[in-house]
Amino acid sequence: MKLSELILKINVTEILGNDNISICSLGFDSRKACKNQLFFAISGVNEDGHKYIDNAIENGAAAIVCQHFPENINSEICYVKVADSNAATGIIASEFYGNPSSKLKLIGVTGTNGKTTTATLLYQLIKNYGYKSGLISTISNYIDNKKTDATHTTPDAVQLNELLNEMVETGCDYCFMEVSSHAIAQERIAGLTFAGGIFSNITRDHLDYHGTFEEYIKTKKKFFDDLPPTAFALTNIDDRNGKIMLQNTKAKCKTYALKTIADYKCKILERSFLGMLLNIDGVDVWTKCIGEFNAYNLLAIYATARQLGIDKTETLRLLSDLNSAAGRFECIRANNGITAIVDYAHTPDALENVISTINGICQNEQLITVVGCGGNRDKGKRPMMAKIASENSNLAILTSDNPRYEKPEDILKDMCDGLTPVTRKKTLVIADRHEAIRTAIMMAKPNDVILVAGKGHEPYQEINGVRNHFDDKEIINEIFNEIN
Repeated sequence: MKLSELILKINVTEILGNDNISICSLGFDSRKACKNQLFFAISGVNEDGHKYIDNAIENGAAAIVCQHFPENINSEICYVKVADSNAATGIIASEFYGNPSSKLKLIGVTGTNGKTTTATLLYQLIKNYGYKSGLISTISNYIDNKKTDATHTTPDAVQLNELLNEMVETGCDYCFMEVSSHAIAQERIAGLTFAGGIFSNITRDHLDYHGTFEEYIKTKKKFFDDLPPTAFALTNIDDRNGKIMLQNTKAKCKTYALKTIADYKCKILERSFLGMLLNIDGVDVWTKCIGEFNAYNLLAIYATARQLGIDKTETLRLLSDLNSAAGRFECIRANNGITAIVDYAHTPDALENVISTINGICQNEQLITVVGCGGNRDKGKRPMMAKIASENSNLAILTSDNPRYEKPEDILKDMCDGLTPVTRKKTLVIADRHEAIRTAIMMAKPNDVILVAGKGHEPYQEINGVRNHFDDKEIINEIFNEIN
């Protein structure tokens, strides 16, 4: 494709060189640059791609998109100067792959909690209805039935359009995608055409990146501000920031709620560790998912299916067959009646919701919570997580999560700042996560409940830049087998 055609829709401030050249690929990693590639020099959080322009050219790049020209100009290369390399990457990637997002119905799911479950179960429901569908999520990506690993909640703009294009070529009618705040801020979704957007909720998260909660809200809101008039914007009106998401959108606004008046309503009638009985829009439905947070997720799924034109009765039938996403309130039972629950809850609000759900089901059973906090991330939530776990559990065990480049002991020290003299007496600190899980199981009595929170589906523990194999579910099953 000609470079001149690719850059028609972006804000170009200056061009040096001949733009009437053919581009065969796109990239922003100079080490992977190849002949006739268009290289994007992107200023990231840790690295500035402008430093690697010469390397990209040495490896074959024929053109460069950049925010400022390099000192050394190669007369054989075309340099395209833009105001924002991130936004240009998304728009150009979309053009390069033939605007695939406009050839299927792309639904974006954003919010702090519930994105993975909502997107994954929507994918399941639409597949079960008979349509070919795609999924882009934290856990994995699907092109109809083909599974590919996910490295980010939302892929980079080039990979994203490549995935969407493959979905179109496979015949997919829909794609359900998690839209992270990082992806919105970094313009990874620039150039995409969304048929709908879903807001789940917003609580404290990623403040290490966004700086303030207000900026985090503003970033999420931008997704809805940019939706076209042909799309729908579906928001959780029970969340105090739900209305804010709709303030400036041009999309058709719809709401869902459990507690207030909304376009789509739900009520929890019964709950257990086997599932819930819900009343959705006046009809009773049994679901295998558990917890109020999942009631919100299921209601959002129902509302989205209705917005997409799926019959009400058929939607409710399909809803009752859905299984929760991996690492989201997954129950593992031991022969002696102990129940272990693995959940991805890694924010204060998510942890509080999961613990509240468990306590709402438990009668005389004791709850032991194992939880940690990730390294090199928002330190402010560490004492909050410990406070929630210790105050609402019979026993809390603070442990390591993904320490990354921090010492686990330093993270745990920050967490312990959230303890009081009373809660310290029912809290243990065990840095080794395997040992923490073992201790919880050994201390549990028959029919007690153990919550292992924070990592969910993740099969690794990241320590000093290395991802070591570690799976909470595997560890629990191993120890259960030992004691049975």
